[in-house]
Amino acid sequence: MGNKPSSQQQQERKKIVFYSKEKEVYRIPALFYANDKQIFMAFAEQRRTADDTSSKNLVMKTGTLKIEESSSVRTIEWSELKLVKEAHLHGYRPMNPCPVYEKRSKKLFLFFICVEGTVSECWQRFWGCNKARLCYVTTIDAGQSWSSVTDLTTKLGEIKNWSTFAVGPGHGLQTESGRLIVPLYAFTSLFRSYALYLYSDDMGNNWQFSNMLQTKSNECQMAEVSDGIYCNARSDGGYRVEALDMNTLFPKTLAETGSGCQGSVVSFPAHGEHLPNKWLLFTHPSDKSSRINLGVYLNKSPSDPKAWSKPWIINKGPSGYSDLAYIGDGWFACLMERGEQKEIEQIASIVFSYNEVNQGIVKKK
Repeated sequence: MGNKPSSQQQQERKKIVFYSKEKEVYRIPALFYANDKQIFMAFAEQRRTADDTSSKNLVMKTGTLKIEESSSVRTIEWSELKLVKEAHLHGYRPMNPCPVYEKRSKKLFLFFICVEGTVSECWQRFWGCNKARLCYVTTIDAGQSWSSVTDLTTKLGEIKNWSTFAVGPGHGLQTESGRLIVPLYAFTSLFRSYALYLYSDDMGNNWQFSNMLQTKSNECQMAEVSDGIYCNARSDGGYRVEALDMNTLFPKTLAETGSGCQGSVVSFPAHGEHLPNKWLLFTHPSDKSSRINLGVYLNKSPSDPKAWSKPWIINKGPSGYSDLAYIGDGWFACLMERGEQKEIEQIASIVFSYNEVNQGIVKKK
């Protein structure tokens, strides 16, 4: 697949998906790739300001993969922006888009939370008063039309015991057995939050919660590996929290950024192997104190936290939240918050190959 691209070539391959401007800020990317339709779907929050309490809509774009014949460079061509108007409850603001696809029915569930008015997460935690609701809308035509909103809050008794909670953000997954998994985190007190997931074994008709991680953890994503369900979660303890089937893995080796930042993880078929093994790819700001220099990390032994590679930097400078998708044949797409001065200036996409990741991390050993 050629040599590792230069920083300039990487910059040219990035495509702006959502561009922030005055009184219109886009944050919290979520990415889905439909293999059967070969369509990308990108989601984000549309906000009035950078503040979490100013979210007003969930928005989306669809994208198609473009391959330059001369160089085999892959980019995504994006549609015009569309409001997901159905993802809304009156008097509440939608946050944290989290898509999950049910392959048999070809139905995409877009999960999100709705938070009352402009109530902040800090307020809910301080008073122990949950103002968030768990919702989803669905589409079977790549977002051309959406169902009305479904509110699961009263059907799941655990929610009333939480100070607040949120899904993802980022993507969910469907396991090989057909289980749908939506990652979550919940605050059980002012300072204690734990990762868990929502799941359905009947194509999304009924939902229930998994057990919580026993280790303090926050925003998370999950992936199916050969040994079970892998979880990678945000932390305020200096290192990412990793778990397998909701049992924390030790030692902690992936550094966290500052007081924490969301990261993304996907599993994919082991490259060049005929055995049904799966490897992991992880994206996250690589600096220990600031949200800068988005790195791609590789792990060929998912149950071993010590097996993570050094990062290959795919975005130098301000970098925030990200979301990964495996699109097949050793290729990946990433949706990322980035900018020149601040990481919230835009959400951009980039497509890259396993070979590029491997070449990039090898040079750092």
